[in-house]
Amino acid sequence: MHDPDASPQGPGLGDLFDNLPTASSSSLPSRENRDEPAPGSRRAMRAAKEAAEAAERRAQQDAEARRALQQDAAARRPADQQQPPATDAQPAETPDAPTAILPTVAPQPQPQPQAAAETRFEDLMTPRPASASAASEEPATSAPRTAAPMASAEPDPAATDPEPDHDDPSHDEPELGGSLDALFAPEQHRSVPKKKRGRGCLIALIVVLIVLGGIAAGGAWVYNTYQDKINDLMGWGEPKDYAPGEASGEVQVTILKGDTGSPVSTTLYKAGVTKTDRVFYEYLLAERPTVTFYPGVYKLQKKMTAAAALKALDDPKNRMANTVRIAEGSTVESSLPRIVQGVGLKLEDLQAAVQDPSVYGVQAPRLDGWLFPATYTFDPGVTAKELIQRMVDETRAQLKKAGVPDSDVQRVLTIASIVEREGRTPDFPKVSRVIQNRLDTGMMLQMDSTAQYGYGQLHAGKASTSKEAQHAENEWNTYVIKGLPATPIANPGARAIDAAMHPADGTWLYFVTVNMSTGETVFSNTYAEHQQAIKQMQAWCKANPGTGC
Repeated sequence: MHDPDASPQGPGLGDLFDNLPTASSSSLPSRENRDEPAPGSRRAMRAAKEAAEAAERRAQQDAEARRALQQDAAARRPADQQQPPATDAQPAETPDAPTAILPTVAPQPQPQPQAAAETRFEDLMTPRPASASAASEEPATSAPRTAAPMASAEPDPAATDPEPDHDDPSHDEPELGGSLDALFAPEQHRSVPKKKRGRGCLIALIVVLIVLGGIAAGGAWVYNTYQDKINDLMGWGEPKDYAPGEASGEVQVTILKGDTGSPVSTTLYKAGVTKTDRVFYEYLLAERPTVTFYPGVYKLQKKMTAAAALKALDDPKNRMANTVRIAEGSTVESSLPRIVQGVGLKLEDLQAAVQDPSVYGVQAPRLDGWLFPATYTFDPGVTAKELIQRMVDETRAQLKKAGVPDSDVQRVLTIASIVEREGRTPDFPKVSRVIQNRLDTGMMLQMDSTAQYGYGQLHAGKASTSKEAQHAENEWNTYVIKGLPATPIANPGARAIDAAMHPADGTWLYFVTVNMSTGETVFSNTYAEHQQAIKQMQAWCKANPGTGC
């Protein structure tokens, strides 16, 4: 029967779709391993190119190994058997060198320019291992390439090894014209061995420490030597003056005829009125350099400011009439002018009154030591003899109060007079111990105050003794005689008498004042220690000229 759907011009649509090939009957080539690149594909071309490059590298390595063997054999051959190096016209013969059996690789024909250009484009667009970038970018004019047969599509392990060779300089930085991966690949880290520190660092450190130690030692010496001046300059030390409102108590100060600012300043300091020896004098220089002082005894207070002390001395109400003050450590010679100014007696009458000590019951050639330091007020019309008798009686009362036996009065007064002249009040018991230790061991006392007294320089205002006084032959110079001087050398106060009766416990044999402003004294057991203290005193005197050294 005729099919109504049939076309007179050819087969129908049903026949057309019935004749389409199915997947099972397809004639497309089959592959056993889907991982292998399809023949003719770009992947196959890349694999072939990588294999060719690997083979080329192996050929170059073989050539380099062959040349190394030839050079080694030539180096070992004796000089007379050396042959000239081989050239292209005449190859070199190396009969003695071992023959290296190396694999031969058939040369690969040069690719067509178009294919080469196409391959380079593929190389730029395809990431590759960094180790193959250098070889793949060689110019076309390089040495002839060698490659394995195209049938081998498995890449060479050396060409695809992901581990880079850190010893190869080509890995230090990417080459220009390489692949994009090689161009932007991170820089490989190369470990640099740490430099070993040699002995130079140790020597430099030792030198630095020595220099710093020297600077520190020098600074310490300078500060110890010039401590007072440095403190004053930097404002580190204690204030030189008392603060307003600290004044208290009562003290008598004697101003002698002709006294100027400097001796008055010292007198105020010794009486406890001002804080330092020079503060009153410095205040006068700054405020009233032309002030005039009137002789007499003045009532002042302790711990006064320099300004308050000057105001008190200017007030006539503070000057005491018919009053005299005998100072600790004074002598008869230095006390008589004070008596004249305080009481109004004539100096000749006073000098005649002290000529014979026996008149007052004193068994000694001189009255020094017997005019007890105190402030005395006399009625108008008092005689010179009555005045001296009252002072001697006060000395006996103080000796009795201290428990001194009548038979030991002269010895105690003599020791007390040396203590009064040599030390400051807190050090009195120590000075007394040094005197006693020297007497007990048979040493000479060698006290500067005794030499000065015997030579007439006790009130010269110097702490040290002149060579003339030190070597003068007299009964009071303990640098010449052994034991105590012939008489007391000054008028000791109650504290000095007590120290002579009760010396401190200790083994000291030497002492020296190392600071004349503060009275600081160093006590030593040995002569070597004493010499060091003397150097300290000399350094202070050098740094403080004009201070009584």
